[in-house]
Amino acid sequence: MRQVISISVGEIVLKGKNRKNFENALIDKIRRALVDIEVEKVYKEIGKIFVELKNDEDIDRAIARVKNVFGIVYISRCFRVDKDLKLAEDAIMAAISHANIKDDFTFKIIASRADKNFPLTSPEINRHFGGFVLKNYDGAKVDVHEPEFPIYIDIREYIYVYIGREKGLGGMPMGTNGRGLVLLSGGIDSPVAAFMMARRGIRINAVHFHTYPYTSERAEKKVLDLAEIVSRYTGPMTVYSVNILEINRAIAENCYENNMTILSRRMMMRVAEKISRLNKYDALITGDNLGQVASQTIKSLKVIDKATDMLIFRPLISFDKQQIIDISESIGALETSNLPFDDCCTIFAPKHPNLNPRLEQILKEEERLDIDNLVNRAVESAKVIKID
Repeated sequence: MRQVISISVGEIVLKGKNRKNFENALIDKIRRALVDIEVEKVYKEIGKIFVELKNDEDIDRAIARVKNVFGIVYISRCFRVDKDLKLAEDAIMAAISHANIKDDFTFKIIASRADKNFPLTSPEINRHFGGFVLKNYDGAKVDVHEPEFPIYIDIREYIYVYIGREKGLGGMPMGTNGRGLVLLSGGIDSPVAAFMMARRGIRINAVHFHTYPYTSERAEKKVLDLAEIVSRYTGPMTVYSVNILEINRAIAENCYENNMTILSRRMMMRVAEKISRLNKYDALITGDNLGQVASQTIKSLKVIDKATDMLIFRPLISFDKQQIIDISESIGALETSNLPFDDCCTIFAPKHPNLNPRLEQILKEEERLDIDNLVNRAVESAKVIKID
């Protein structure tokens, strides 16, 4: 009998001829997550991935790591035996013992027969092992609706037995859907947006805009702390720290104050596009949420989008604020996001922002700016920080 980790992969099974590539990408991410844990082997078996460690004592630690790998739906500690009913009964007893289940418990046998050549059907497997549990455990009762302990019997090349399972993050393996650059502020929204797009397989990097010395070094440190939190899920990332003080001053000196937010945001998009073109990133990612602030009205977003030809992802566009807060808290970013340091957006925000900008009006304003030089100088002076 051997203890292994069972991993259910979710969406990957729908990828047809490309499925092998997605599975291999996921296995690579699993190995990276377990880099300091001794892994005996990682193998695929009829639609699942299994991890066999050198030491069973490391299984709980390994599960905690692998749970943060995108592309995984469920993860379980399994007891693996050869395809023999007596060995499977021994595995059930081992699983019950490990779960520290006492008398007077409810259970349900849930059989999965991926190997269709196995002599018993799924209902027959349920009856056989259900009878075994009832016979060997006083006070055990079957509850097919809400059992305290679901006991899974998974018939593949081996028989795998496990009790309960933990949810993974789901989504797609990291890097299988291209590379993106998130506009990362110190607020709640943009780290969540980065997490959400990473969950869809986007390799995440970030650009942070500041107006030092009007914004403090502590404000930049806060953003880098958020990048480190996000990197727990996304893996290593590059953060470009860009000072747009010169850009905002040029806007303030040459344009109407009420258009400051839109003009500044369009310049940020141009800077982000320039960085993306230089580094072959495929898309921009923002934490925009419809109607939340002046730059996030429909008309404002439409005008801002015209500043770049890049694909822009806005994964939070329809979320309400509480949904975003809940995700931020679940990924461990909320406390840091709530630290009271100003960012470049709040420092230069106009008292009465234009909520209904017209593109022709904004383009006329931008004629007063030396856009190419401002963008180039901002990009050239960017500080590049590696988050491992």
